[in-house]
Amino acid sequence: MYYLGLDIGSSSIKAAIVEIATGKSIGVVQEPEQEMGMFAQKNGWAEQKPEDWWVHICNAITRLKKQYNISRTQIKGIGIAYQMHGLVIVDKDGKPLRKSIIWCDSRAVEIGNKAFKEIGEDHCASQLLNSPANFTASKLKWVKDNEPEVYKNIYKFMLPGDFIAYKFSNVINTTISGLSEGIFWDFKNNSLADFLLEYYGIEKSLVPDIVDTFGIQSVVDAKGEAESGIAAGTPIYYRAGDQPNNALSLNVFNPGEVAATGGTSGVVYAVTDSLSVKESARVNNFAHVNYNKNEAARIGKLLCINGAGIQYRWLLNNLNVNSYEEMNNLASNIPVGSDGVCVIPFGNGAERMLNNKEIGTRIVNLNLNNHHKGHICRAALEGIAFSFVYGMEILKSDGIEAKLIRAGNDNLFRSDIFANTVATLIEQEIEIYTDIFANTVATLIEQEIEIYNTTGAIGAARAADLHKGDFESFGKAIIDNDHVMTFMPFKDKKPYLDAYQNWKNELEIILNNK
Repeated sequence: MYYLGLDIGSSSIKAAIVEIATGKSIGVVQEPEQEMGMFAQKNGWAEQKPEDWWVHICNAITRLKKQYNISRTQIKGIGIAYQMHGLVIVDKDGKPLRKSIIWCDSRAVEIGNKAFKEIGEDHCASQLLNSPANFTASKLKWVKDNEPEVYKNIYKFMLPGDFIAYKFSNVINTTISGLSEGIFWDFKNNSLADFLLEYYGIEKSLVPDIVDTFGIQSVVDAKGEAESGIAAGTPIYYRAGDQPNNALSLNVFNPGEVAATGGTSGVVYAVTDSLSVKESARVNNFAHVNYNKNEAARIGKLLCINGAGIQYRWLLNNLNVNSYEEMNNLASNIPVGSDGVCVIPFGNGAERMLNNKEIGTRIVNLNLNNHHKGHICRAALEGIAFSFVYGMEILKSDGIEAKLIRAGNDNLFRSDIFANTVATLIEQEIEIYTDIFANTVATLIEQEIEIYNTTGAIGAARAADLHKGDFESFGKAIIDNDHVMTFMPFKDKKPYLDAYQNWKNELEIILNNK
């Protein structure tokens, strides 16, 4: 018997099957095989059709069942992970009223900034744990202000994962974790953020019913069975946003545990039991998957680094090299610190952790007589590693004391930037010859970094089993099935510390002039 896991990304849908008895992954498929498109009517906008996600999910389920000879009745539960902060709005018949405004759409930035100022930064930090910023609530306010005819026909708003659960079951609901990522949750009062809804003029009736993150949230109905190929009556046991789900996939639940993930951008996600927030402008705070308003808080502090994997990919495309392997070979011949060359890797838009400054990518201290592309490769790897360390320092200032760090063998970890990883999710093996990223980070933060071979879809499938409440067995299955390797910090930290300080000095010069 099996659980089905779904990961609704903005570039593709991944679907996974895991064996219930062991938690072992049986197979993963991706739909579509090429990246999904986005609609961008204006600069800074990003939209997708929610119904397209459903079509790709149904296609992925068909492929999984056929490829692994699994019948609909053998799938005993569903877990859903999804791109965070998206807005789906439907009418009373459950039909989307417009395209989804997805996570990377920035149209509501000024709305959120104005709310942060007028409601009060201290008030937002103490009750929302965040600025309203460009999150789902602010996007809904944008619809209210700019598309009043659409807004007046809204029956419910949903997050992307809520919509997919609805398509399976014809039931609309959400979770506290989901509401918190949309900045609809008041942590101080453990209730809906009525004051923010009132400020934005959003009717409370638009909020879906709330269900537990783990448990029977709804069941597949006859229409869901006909379209998806999953048997009617199959429970949906779990849903969460992609970053909390990635942390769950790495068995990160408790204070002091940290999950590192990434792709074009990188994320450091740390769990705490404190509602104290000092960095609400640079760090996002959400209810983690195991948050329970009747018990000790479990808050996920999320720090995003926009300029990460995109930096090394750009070099691959522009340095006249053939592969990441060649770049890593070039970098491996250069000493720690890249003979003084520094790459500031923030060329993917404004960086929230740098107070939303857009400083771009910079290559500094380049000597045209002595340095070559090997130095740039090494400096780029180090620069991305250093940006993660810099983010860890911000989290530390916000009260995080890391006890362990786990990173998925996914996205950035399929690149040699993340050092000595043994597998990738581009479905081909890549030999890694250097361990620049992981050992650099490990050395600077004096922690082991454990690498796990997992994906969001597999994590969501396994999380379906947590309706039983057995977190210990869940964690054991991850360790038994997925652990690949552990990077140990080097004893000789000095060259890494010197190189990091040199990089940080260059960054501070840029920030002080912005």
